[in-house]
Amino acid sequence: MLDIFASIPTQMDYKGQKLAEQIFQGIILFSAVIGFIYGYAIEQFGWTVYIVIAGFAVSCLLTLPPWPMYRRNPLKWLPVQDSVTDDKKQQDKKSKKHK
Repeated sequence: MLDIFASIPTQMDYKGQKLAEQIFQGIILFSAVIGFIYGYAIEQFGWTVYIVIAGFAVSCLLTLPPWPMYRRNPLKWLPVQDSVTDDKKQQDKKSKKHK
């Protein structure tokens, strides 16, 4: 059962984070405008709040999970280096400079 949860990806790349932020802000703005217009038309502020809350819920559902569309541009990381060999190289460089 735990293997299922371990296999779920949990990261977004930087472009995916930007896309998620744009989608989130767009949905919030759209729901706020629609909610304001509808609430003004029927003269009920409560409906404005309900529509904005619904927009917030939809935007959270679309942007918080790391959907595959947010993981299309992964970063290429440098390979792992052994720290023992790095320390020796640095010490060799230091000793050569002082001679």
